[in-house]
Amino acid sequence: MRVDLFDFELPPENIALRPAEPRESARLLVVRPGEEVPLVDATVGDLVDWLRPGDALVFNDTRVIPAELHGHRHRGAAATPVAFNLIERVDAARWRAFARPGKRLKPADRVLFGEGGRVCALGELWATVEAKDEDGIVDLRFDLAGPDLDAAIHAVGSMPLPPYIAARRAADERDRADYQTIYAREEGAVAAPTAGLHFTPALMARLDALGVERHFVTLHVGAGTFLPVKVDDTNAHRMHYEAGAIAPETAAALNAVRARGGRIVAVGTTSLRILESACDEAGRIAPWSGATDIFITPGRPVRSIDALMTNFHLPRSTLFMLVSAFAGFDLMRTAYAHAIATGYRFYSYGDASLLFPDRRFLAPTETDTPR
Repeated sequence: MRVDLFDFELPPENIALRPAEPRESARLLVVRPGEEVPLVDATVGDLVDWLRPGDALVFNDTRVIPAELHGHRHRGAAATPVAFNLIERVDAARWRAFARPGKRLKPADRVLFGEGGRVCALGELWATVEAKDEDGIVDLRFDLAGPDLDAAIHAVGSMPLPPYIAARRAADERDRADYQTIYAREEGAVAAPTAGLHFTPALMARLDALGVERHFVTLHVGAGTFLPVKVDDTNAHRMHYEAGAIAPETAAALNAVRARGGRIVAVGTTSLRILESACDEAGRIAPWSGATDIFITPGRPVRSIDALMTNFHLPRSTLFMLVSAFAGFDLMRTAYAHAIATGYRFYSYGDASLLFPDRRFLAPTETDTPR
């Protein structure tokens, strides 16, 4: 499929730089394919009005690490500022990372992390550049490993805000809470599962009172989730891998929800991606552990869920393709146009949508043109 079909113009003022306060006051666009009124404006706090007793929400309980590191490259007596965003752990002492500016680095360079003399309590945090790719990704071997390295990263790192926010402001202490869900527990993500950022203890209590179940899966979100597709055809796109797990008791509970007539509602595309990776053609979910590079585009059935809560995504992104596959290409273009025109806030700190499925799973034809 042509990637330009998923392009659209987004005014900069529609990009949220901070979350709504309180979180559940964010707007919620309800998208209902096949209904007489397919688009309904609401708020996240209204979520209870769209769910039923016996439904189940599936949350991604990954926890974001402070994966943005600032330091200095040391070469002889010279020290040059450099920054990294950790993107994938290789082993106890090594990480792959985006380097900024990458041109300042070469293999064997030594880097000292910590700004203004701020270093971890365990001492200086040093790393060696082991390798460098043409796309600016480097392999770093830290002098610390395992839990000691984890503690050092927490001491010197900042929250890894996505590039469309980081380009306009620096991460601060407020982001350590804002860019983390209230139920985060399994450390390992370098980006937040952002649909979950809207949930508050008060909203959870109302969902419990309604009789909505909550279940947790884990998918450690990678930095690739923010990357636009750079090829012209989706068949040529190489999807990033993300690691995670679904416990046996969680799979059994979700299958039981559907067996008794309840609906499975994924909170976020990451929850959907791991559920879809673990389900069979009948939509039954199995226990699962590993890494997935699943790529969901229009024309591919989504079998594991009955509704999806998600934020508004980047143009030309795999996530906009995913929501178009689930709720229908034409309706999602209409929904995004409505959201832009009526001032919805986009991306990680922005507003949300609640999508119900287009059971036809229609893909746009190759003769369609972007609108």
